[in-house]
Amino acid sequence: MRAVVLREFGAADVLRPGEVPDPVAEPGWVTVRLKAAALNWHDVLVRRGQYGSPLPHVPGADGAGIRADTGEEVVIVPSLWWGADESAPARNWEILGDHRPGTYAELVRVPAECLAPRPAGYSWAQAAALPLVGLTTYRALFTRARLRAGESLLVLGAGGGIATTAVTFACGIGASAVVTSSSRAKIEQAQALGAKDGVLYTETGWEQAAKKLSPGGRGFDVVLDSAGTWAEALTALRPGGRLVVLGANAAEHAPIDVRRFYFGQYSLLGTTMGGPQDFAGLLRLLGEHPIAPPVLDRTFPLAEAAAAHRHLEQGGGFGKVVLLHD
Repeated sequence: MRAVVLREFGAADVLRPGEVPDPVAEPGWVTVRLKAAALNWHDVLVRRGQYGSPLPHVPGADGAGIRADTGEEVVIVPSLWWGADESAPARNWEILGDHRPGTYAELVRVPAECLAPRPAGYSWAQAAALPLVGLTTYRALFTRARLRAGESLLVLGAGGGIATTAVTFACGIGASAVVTSSSRAKIEQAQALGAKDGVLYTETGWEQAAKKLSPGGRGFDVVLDSAGTWAEALTALRPGGRLVVLGANAAEHAPIDVRRFYFGQYSLLGTTMGGPQDFAGLLRLLGEHPIAPPVLDRTFPLAEAAAAHRHLEQGGGFGKVVLLHD
């Protein structure tokens, strides 16, 4: 089958079209003929060798296509073997495309439990863009932070898949959202999705400027932090607010004023992509609320995965980047 093959770790150009053997069926597993695969920053880290993937390797976590055995149109849930404990993943949990062949190919093999129906009205590109960011954002906002209608959310960042999904989810359930960005244009695009406003994190004192945009200027109920800037994020929280952390894009270490933290009665919640229970909750959320499909930034043919990675790494896009397989 045709695939994008990683034979060495490095820059985007190491992603090259090639031929690899078709996946072999076995009990409990299903082969999917892919129509689209979405990029995630996680794929960039796999390409760079951060997850020690075996070489040669086919990367890619997100995908949507047709089950080879039944002909059903499905999306792939890239969370493998989460386990029975909903509070945290099992020790053998992994993400599709880390150590097993992923979705940058014509075919992919996954456990049967990792398939869900393609949402009604979604294009193949939108369906492929949903699973990882949708699952991650759902778990962060609802399983972990318990965000409710009428509450306020600050999203650190405005243009990535998690950020755009968080804005649409929050606004869809009746919460309010504010974003941060390095670009006024991205703030305006987030406002078009429903965000109330935004601030430029490139400006000194952005956390105080953001806090002024919260209800009554008291601070936000929830801050979603994929950057790792905890000290600034806590400043934007109301007393008793919840800080949900799912990334370290800007910093891997975060000093905190401990006295200020406990006197503020804050909650610090770590989170990752979720499991099948979270994905079931995500599908219920989409069915019960007027939430738009994932925002698409740009599509590329499968063979141009290297160009797609370069575009993603440049950081100027808004929404998801998707590879189309036809």
